[in-house]
Amino acid sequence: METTTYKIYTSIAQLPESWDIVATKNAFLQTPYLKVLEDSAPTNMQCFYIGVFENATLIGVALAQYLNVNKLESFGDRDKCLKTYVRNFIFKNFAAHVLFLGNNMITGQNGYQFNKEMDDKEISKLLVNCADEIINYFKNQKIKIHIVSFKDFYQHCADEMKQYGFAQMYEFNTQPNMIFELPHNWKSNEDYIAAFSKKYRDQYKRAHKKIEEIKTRELTLDEIISNEERIYELYYHVAKNAPFNTFFLAKNHFSAFKKQCDAKFVLCGYFLNETLVGFHTLLLNGKVLETYFLGYDEQVQKEKMLYLNMLYNMTKFGIENQFDKIVFGRTALEIKSSIGANPVLMTGFIYHTNKWIDKFMSKIFPRLEPTVVWQQRHPFK
Repeated sequence: METTTYKIYTSIAQLPESWDIVATKNAFLQTPYLKVLEDSAPTNMQCFYIGVFENATLIGVALAQYLNVNKLESFGDRDKCLKTYVRNFIFKNFAAHVLFLGNNMITGQNGYQFNKEMDDKEISKLLVNCADEIINYFKNQKIKIHIVSFKDFYQHCADEMKQYGFAQMYEFNTQPNMIFELPHNWKSNEDYIAAFSKKYRDQYKRAHKKIEEIKTRELTLDEIISNEERIYELYYHVAKNAPFNTFFLAKNHFSAFKKQCDAKFVLCGYFLNETLVGFHTLLLNGKVLETYFLGYDEQVQKEKMLYLNMLYNMTKFGIENQFDKIVFGRTALEIKSSIGANPVLMTGFIYHTNKWIDKFMSKIFPRLEPTVVWQQRHPFK
Protein backbone atom coordinates (compact mmCIF):
# COMPACT_ATOMS: atom_id res chain seq x y z
CA MET A 1 0.00 0.00 0.00
CA GLU A 2 1.35 3.44 -0.96
CA THR A 3 2.03 5.80 1.95
CA THR A 4 2.48 9.57 1.59
CA THR A 5 4.80 11.20 4.11
CA TYR A 6 6.72 14.46 4.31
CA LYS A 7 9.99 15.75 5.70
CA ILE A 8 10.87 19.34 6.53
CA TYR A 9 14.40 20.60 5.89
CA THR A 10 16.09 23.77 7.13
CA SER A 11 19.01 23.87 4.69
CA ILE A 12 19.61 23.23 0.99
CA ALA A 13 22.44 20.81 1.80
CA GLN A 14 19.89 18.42 3.33
CA LEU A 15 17.64 18.20 0.25
CA PRO A 16 17.23 14.88 -1.65
CA GLU A 17 19.18 14.56 -4.91
CA SER A 18 15.99 14.28 -6.94
CA TRP A 19 14.62 17.62 -5.67
CA ASP A 20 15.19 19.58 -8.91
CA ILE A 21 13.76 16.76 -11.02
CA VAL A 22 10.48 17.05 -9.12
CA ALA A 23 10.62 20.87 -9.21
CA THR A 24 11.52 21.03 -12.90
CA LYS A 25 8.41 23.03 -13.91
CA ASN A 26 8.94 25.89 -11.46
CA ALA A 27 12.21 27.81 -11.12
CA PHE A 28 11.02 29.25 -7.79
CA LEU A 29 11.18 25.78 -6.23
CA GLN A 30 14.48 24.66 -7.76
CA THR A 31 17.67 24.65 -5.70
CA PRO A 32 19.42 27.58 -7.48
CA TYR A 33 16.59 29.92 -6.43
CA LEU A 34 16.27 28.32 -2.98
CA LYS A 35 20.03 28.84 -2.55
CA VAL A 36 19.45 32.54 -3.29
CA LEU A 37 17.01 32.61 -0.37
CA GLU A 38 19.44 30.73 1.84
CA ASP A 39 22.34 33.06 0.99
CA SER A 40 20.46 36.36 0.90
CA ALA A 41 17.02 36.08 2.46
CA PRO A 42 15.58 39.14 4.22
CA THR A 43 17.00 39.38 7.74
CA ASN A 44 13.57 38.72 9.28
CA MET A 45 12.91 35.55 7.23
CA GLN A 46 13.70 31.86 7.73
CA CYS A 47 12.91 29.31 5.02
CA PHE A 48 11.78 25.71 5.30
CA TYR A 49 11.88 23.21 2.44
CA ILE A 50 9.34 20.41 2.39
CA GLY A 51 9.82 17.08 0.62
CA VAL A 52 6.75 14.88 0.03
CA PHE A 53 7.38 11.16 -0.40
CA GLU A 54 5.42 8.20 -1.66
CA ASN A 55 7.02 5.32 0.23
CA ALA A 56 10.70 6.32 -0.22
CA THR A 57 10.33 8.23 -3.52
CA LEU A 58 10.22 12.03 -3.62
CA ILE A 59 7.05 13.08 -5.46
CA GLY A 60 6.54 16.67 -4.29
CA VAL A 61 8.37 19.75 -3.02
CA ALA A 62 7.09 22.81 -1.17
CA LEU A 63 8.33 26.00 0.47
CA ALA A 64 7.44 27.64 3.77
CA GLN A 65 8.68 30.95 5.17
CA TYR A 66 8.68 32.33 8.70
CA LEU A 67 8.69 36.12 9.12
CA ASN A 68 9.44 38.04 12.29
CA VAL A 69 7.93 41.44 11.55
CA ASN A 70 9.29 42.87 14.82
CA LYS A 71 12.66 43.05 13.08
CA LEU A 72 11.34 45.55 10.53
CA GLU A 73 12.12 49.22 11.03
CA SER A 74 9.19 50.10 8.78
CA PHE A 75 6.10 48.45 7.27
CA GLY A 76 6.08 51.04 4.48
CA ASP A 77 6.11 54.83 4.73
CA ARG A 78 3.84 55.96 1.92
CA ASP A 79 0.50 56.14 3.76
CA LYS A 80 0.67 58.13 7.01
CA CYS A 81 -2.80 58.05 8.55
CA LEU A 82 -4.59 56.73 11.63
CA LYS A 83 -5.50 53.46 9.91
CA THR A 84 -1.82 52.85 9.14
CA TYR A 85 -0.75 53.49 12.75
CA VAL A 86 -3.48 51.17 14.06
CA ARG A 87 -2.47 48.49 11.54
CA ASN A 88 1.20 48.77 12.55
CA PHE A 89 0.32 48.50 16.25
CA ILE A 90 -1.74 45.35 15.63
CA PHE A 91 1.00 43.74 13.56
CA LYS A 92 3.65 44.44 16.17
CA ASN A 93 1.58 43.07 19.04
CA PHE A 94 -0.69 40.37 17.64
CA ALA A 95 0.85 39.33 14.32
CA ALA A 96 4.60 39.63 14.79
CA HIS A 97 5.38 35.98 14.02
CA VAL A 98 3.93 34.86 10.70
CA LEU A 99 4.23 31.55 8.89
CA PHE A 100 3.60 31.38 5.15
CA LEU A 101 3.07 28.14 3.31
CA GLY A 102 4.18 29.45 -0.04
CA ASN A 103 6.48 32.27 -1.14
CA ASN A 104 5.77 35.70 0.33
CA MET A 105 8.39 37.35 -1.91
CA ILE A 106 6.61 36.77 -5.22
CA THR A 107 3.09 36.68 -6.61
CA GLY A 108 1.60 33.50 -8.03
CA GLN A 109 0.98 29.86 -7.19
CA ASN A 110 4.59 28.96 -6.50
CA GLY A 111 4.32 27.22 -3.13
CA TYR A 112 4.49 23.58 -4.18
CA GLN A 113 5.05 21.23 -7.11
CA PHE A 114 4.29 17.53 -7.63
CA ASN A 115 5.46 15.23 -10.40
CA LYS A 116 2.30 13.12 -10.26
CA GLU A 117 -1.41 13.79 -9.93
CA MET A 118 -2.39 14.69 -6.38
CA ASP A 119 -5.92 15.52 -5.30
CA ASP A 120 -6.55 18.82 -3.54
CA LYS A 121 -7.81 17.07 -0.42
CA GLU A 122 -4.45 15.40 0.11
CA ILE A 123 -2.47 18.56 -0.76
CA SER A 124 -4.44 20.71 1.68
CA LYS A 125 -4.02 18.10 4.42
CA LEU A 126 -0.25 17.93 3.81
CA LEU A 127 0.13 21.72 3.94
CA VAL A 128 -1.86 22.00 7.17
CA ASN A 129 0.20 19.20 8.77
CA CYS A 130 3.45 20.88 7.71
CA ALA A 131 2.27 24.17 9.22
CA ASP A 132 1.49 22.40 12.50
CA GLU A 133 4.96 20.84 12.60
CA ILE A 134 6.70 24.17 11.95
CA ILE A 135 4.55 25.85 14.63
CA ASN A 136 5.79 23.19 17.08
CA TYR A 137 9.38 23.73 15.89
CA PHE A 138 9.12 27.39 16.96
CA LYS A 139 7.20 26.53 20.12
CA ASN A 140 10.21 24.50 21.23
CA GLN A 141 12.27 27.68 20.75
CA LYS A 142 9.81 29.67 22.89
CA ILE A 143 8.47 31.51 19.83
CA LYS A 144 4.71 31.63 19.34
CA ILE A 145 3.51 31.75 15.75
CA HIS A 146 0.60 34.20 15.60
CA ILE A 147 -0.63 33.90 12.03
CA VAL A 148 -0.50 31.12 9.44
CA SER A 149 -1.19 31.94 5.80
CA PHE A 150 -1.49 29.63 2.81
CA LYS A 151 -0.57 31.92 -0.04
CA ASP A 152 -1.63 32.57 -3.62
CA PHE A 153 -3.93 30.01 -5.22
CA TYR A 154 -5.63 30.42 -8.56
CA GLN A 155 -9.39 30.47 -8.10
CA HIS A 156 -10.15 26.94 -9.36
CA CYS A 157 -7.55 25.56 -6.96
CA ALA A 158 -8.82 27.65 -4.04
CA ASP A 159 -12.38 26.45 -4.65
CA GLU A 160 -11.19 22.88 -4.19
CA MET A 161 -8.92 23.55 -1.22
CA LYS A 162 -11.61 25.27 0.83
CA GLN A 163 -13.74 22.13 0.69
CA TYR A 164 -11.05 20.20 2.56
CA GLY A 165 -8.13 21.24 4.79
CA PHE A 166 -8.79 24.98 4.47
CA ALA A 167 -12.52 24.78 5.17
CA GLN A 168 -12.37 26.54 8.56
CA MET A 169 -9.94 29.28 7.51
CA TYR A 170 -10.66 32.82 6.42
CA GLU A 171 -10.42 33.12 2.63
CA PHE A 172 -9.06 36.41 1.32
CA ASN A 173 -8.35 38.11 -1.98
CA THR A 174 -5.82 40.94 -2.02
CA GLN A 175 -4.67 42.84 -5.09
CA PRO A 176 -4.81 40.72 -8.26
CA ASN A 177 -1.80 39.35 -10.09
CA MET A 178 -1.29 41.33 -13.30
CA ILE A 179 -0.53 38.87 -16.12
CA PHE A 180 0.12 39.61 -19.78
CA GLU A 181 -0.75 36.65 -22.04
CA LEU A 182 1.34 37.30 -25.14
CA PRO A 183 -0.31 36.56 -28.51
CA HIS A 184 1.70 33.92 -30.41
CA ASN A 185 1.53 35.95 -33.64
CA TRP A 186 3.59 38.76 -32.08
CA LYS A 187 7.19 38.19 -33.17
CA SER A 188 8.65 41.64 -32.56
CA ASN A 189 8.14 44.80 -30.54
CA GLU A 190 6.72 46.43 -33.68
CA ASP A 191 3.84 43.91 -33.61
CA TYR A 192 3.11 44.98 -30.03
CA ILE A 193 3.13 48.70 -30.86
CA ALA A 194 0.93 48.15 -33.93
CA ALA A 195 -1.72 46.45 -31.77
CA PHE A 196 -2.26 49.59 -29.61
CA SER A 197 -5.19 51.90 -30.14
CA LYS A 198 -4.11 55.43 -31.12
CA LYS A 199 -4.29 56.74 -27.51
CA TYR A 200 -1.94 54.09 -26.17
CA ARG A 201 0.36 54.15 -29.19
CA ASP A 202 0.77 57.89 -28.55
CA GLN A 203 1.49 57.11 -24.87
CA TYR A 204 4.17 54.63 -25.93
CA LYS A 205 5.81 57.15 -28.29
CA ARG A 206 5.69 59.91 -25.65
CA ALA A 207 7.27 57.67 -23.01
CA HIS A 208 9.88 56.36 -25.44
CA LYS A 209 10.91 59.91 -26.37
CA LYS A 210 11.35 60.86 -22.70
CA ILE A 211 13.92 58.11 -22.16
CA GLU A 212 16.09 58.83 -25.22
CA GLU A 213 19.01 60.15 -23.13
CA ILE A 214 19.02 57.07 -20.88
CA LYS A 215 21.18 54.09 -21.84
CA THR A 216 19.80 50.68 -20.99
CA ARG A 217 21.79 47.46 -20.76
CA GLU A 218 21.86 44.09 -19.02
CA LEU A 219 24.46 43.96 -16.25
CA THR A 220 26.97 41.17 -15.77
CA LEU A 221 27.64 39.65 -12.35
CA ASP A 222 30.77 41.82 -11.93
CA GLU A 223 28.77 44.95 -12.80
CA ILE A 224 26.02 43.99 -10.33
CA ILE A 225 28.63 43.53 -7.60
CA SER A 226 30.39 46.83 -8.39
CA ASN A 227 27.03 48.67 -8.39
CA GLU A 228 25.60 46.79 -5.40
CA GLU A 229 25.32 49.77 -3.04
CA ARG A 230 23.60 51.91 -5.67
CA ILE A 231 21.26 49.09 -6.75
CA TYR A 232 20.20 48.57 -3.15
CA GLU A 233 19.72 52.31 -2.61
CA LEU A 234 17.36 52.46 -5.63
CA TYR A 235 15.50 49.31 -4.56
CA TYR A 236 15.14 50.49 -0.97
CA HIS A 237 13.69 53.85 -2.02
CA VAL A 238 10.88 52.10 -3.91
CA ALA A 239 10.29 49.42 -1.25
CA LYS A 240 10.20 51.88 1.64
CA ASN A 241 7.59 54.00 -0.15
CA ALA A 242 5.27 51.07 -0.82
CA PRO A 243 1.98 51.10 1.12
CA PHE A 244 2.91 47.93 3.04
CA ASN A 245 5.93 45.65 3.49
CA THR A 246 6.64 42.54 5.52
CA PHE A 247 10.34 42.31 4.56
CA PHE A 248 13.24 44.11 2.93
CA LEU A 249 15.79 42.34 0.76
CA ALA A 250 19.38 41.77 1.88
CA LYS A 251 21.97 44.01 0.22
CA ASN A 252 23.62 41.10 -1.60
CA HIS A 253 20.33 39.69 -2.90
CA PHE A 254 20.75 40.62 -6.56
CA SER A 255 24.38 39.49 -6.86
CA ALA A 256 23.47 36.23 -5.07
CA PHE A 257 20.64 35.77 -7.57
CA LYS A 258 22.96 36.28 -10.56
CA LYS A 259 25.58 33.91 -9.09
CA GLN A 260 23.05 31.11 -8.57
CA CYS A 261 20.75 31.51 -11.58
CA ASP A 262 23.14 33.05 -14.15
CA ALA A 263 21.34 33.50 -17.51
CA LYS A 264 17.93 32.76 -15.96
CA PHE A 265 18.22 35.99 -13.97
CA VAL A 266 18.38 39.33 -15.80
CA LEU A 267 19.17 42.67 -14.16
CA CYS A 268 18.82 45.57 -16.58
CA GLY A 269 20.37 48.92 -15.62
CA TYR A 270 19.26 52.40 -16.70
CA PHE A 271 22.09 54.95 -16.93
CA LEU A 272 21.86 58.73 -17.25
CA ASN A 273 25.27 60.36 -17.89
CA GLU A 274 26.95 57.14 -16.69
CA THR A 275 25.02 57.22 -13.38
CA LEU A 276 22.75 54.28 -12.54
CA VAL A 277 19.29 55.80 -12.08
CA GLY A 278 17.14 52.66 -12.22
CA PHE A 279 17.02 48.92 -12.75
CA HIS A 280 14.54 46.14 -13.29
CA THR A 281 14.94 42.38 -12.86
CA LEU A 282 13.46 39.34 -14.60
CA LEU A 283 13.45 35.61 -13.94
CA LEU A 284 13.13 33.20 -16.85
CA ASN A 285 10.78 30.49 -15.58
CA GLY A 286 10.30 28.09 -18.51
CA LYS A 287 7.89 29.76 -20.95
CA VAL A 288 6.84 32.27 -18.28
CA LEU A 289 8.71 35.53 -17.77
CA GLU A 290 8.52 36.60 -14.13
CA THR A 291 9.12 40.24 -13.25
CA TYR A 292 10.95 40.68 -9.97
CA PHE A 293 12.11 43.67 -7.91
CA LEU A 294 13.08 47.03 -9.37
CA GLY A 295 14.32 50.41 -8.22
CA TYR A 296 14.68 53.96 -9.48
CA ASP A 297 15.66 57.52 -8.67
CA GLU A 298 12.37 59.29 -7.91
CA GLN A 299 13.30 62.54 -9.67
CA VAL A 300 14.40 60.75 -12.85
CA GLN A 301 11.31 58.54 -12.73
CA LYS A 302 9.06 61.60 -12.79
CA GLU A 303 10.95 63.41 -15.54
CA LYS A 304 11.61 60.40 -17.81
CA MET A 305 8.53 58.21 -17.19
CA LEU A 306 11.08 55.60 -16.12
CA TYR A 307 8.70 53.09 -14.55
CA LEU A 308 6.42 53.00 -17.60
CA ASN A 309 9.43 52.54 -19.85
CA MET A 310 10.60 49.65 -17.68
CA LEU A 311 7.24 47.95 -18.20
CA TYR A 312 7.52 48.46 -21.97
CA ASN A 313 11.08 47.08 -21.96
CA MET A 314 10.09 43.99 -19.97
CA THR A 315 7.26 43.39 -22.42
CA LYS A 316 9.64 43.79 -25.37
CA PHE A 317 11.98 41.20 -23.82
CA GLY A 318 9.08 38.78 -23.37
CA ILE A 319 7.90 39.15 -26.97
CA GLU A 320 11.34 38.96 -28.58
CA ASN A 321 12.23 35.86 -26.56
CA GLN A 322 8.87 34.21 -27.32
CA PHE A 323 7.54 33.77 -23.78
CA ASP A 324 3.92 32.69 -23.41
CA LYS A 325 3.16 35.23 -20.72
CA ILE A 326 4.65 37.83 -18.42
CA VAL A 327 3.78 37.87 -14.72
CA PHE A 328 3.89 41.50 -13.53
CA GLY A 329 2.69 40.78 -9.98
CA ARG A 330 0.71 43.05 -7.69
CA THR A 331 0.89 46.84 -7.21
CA ALA A 332 0.60 49.63 -9.81
CA LEU A 333 -2.40 47.84 -11.29
CA GLU A 334 -3.65 50.64 -13.52
CA ILE A 335 -0.37 51.42 -15.24
CA LYS A 336 0.30 47.70 -15.78
CA SER A 337 -3.11 47.32 -17.39
CA SER A 338 -2.24 50.26 -19.68
CA ILE A 339 0.61 48.25 -21.23
CA GLY A 340 -1.54 45.13 -21.73
CA ALA A 341 -1.58 43.12 -18.49
CA ASN A 342 -4.89 41.80 -17.13
CA PRO A 343 -5.89 41.15 -13.49
CA VAL A 344 -6.01 37.53 -12.34
CA LEU A 345 -7.62 36.91 -8.96
CA MET A 346 -5.36 35.21 -6.40
CA THR A 347 -6.80 33.66 -3.24
CA GLY A 348 -5.18 32.97 0.11
CA PHE A 349 -6.25 31.37 3.37
CA ILE A 350 -5.31 32.60 6.82
CA TYR A 351 -5.90 31.85 10.48
CA HIS A 352 -4.74 33.19 13.83
CA THR A 353 -3.45 30.62 16.32
CA ASN A 354 -5.43 32.35 19.07
CA LYS A 355 -8.90 30.90 18.53
CA TRP A 356 -10.62 33.99 20.02
CA ILE A 357 -8.84 36.37 17.65
CA ASP A 358 -9.39 33.93 14.78
CA LYS A 359 -13.16 34.14 15.31
CA PHE A 360 -13.01 37.79 14.25
CA MET A 361 -10.60 37.34 11.32
CA SER A 362 -13.32 38.20 8.79
CA LYS A 363 -13.72 41.61 10.49
CA ILE A 364 -10.05 42.26 11.28
CA PHE A 365 -8.37 41.32 8.01
CA PRO A 366 -10.24 43.72 5.66
CA ARG A 367 -9.28 46.61 7.96
CA LEU A 368 -5.57 45.76 7.74
CA GLU A 369 -5.33 45.34 3.97
CA PRO A 370 -4.69 48.67 2.18
CA THR A 371 -7.66 49.54 -0.05
CA VAL A 372 -6.79 49.97 -3.73
CA VAL A 373 -9.17 51.75 -6.08
CA TRP A 374 -8.15 51.52 -9.72
CA GLN A 375 -9.50 51.56 -13.24
CA GLN A 376 -8.53 48.86 -15.68
CA ARG A 377 -7.22 50.16 -19.01
CA HIS A 378 -7.78 48.45 -22.37
CA PRO A 379 -4.91 49.55 -24.63
CA PHE A 380 -5.47 47.42 -27.72
CA LYS A 381 -7.62 47.98 -30.81
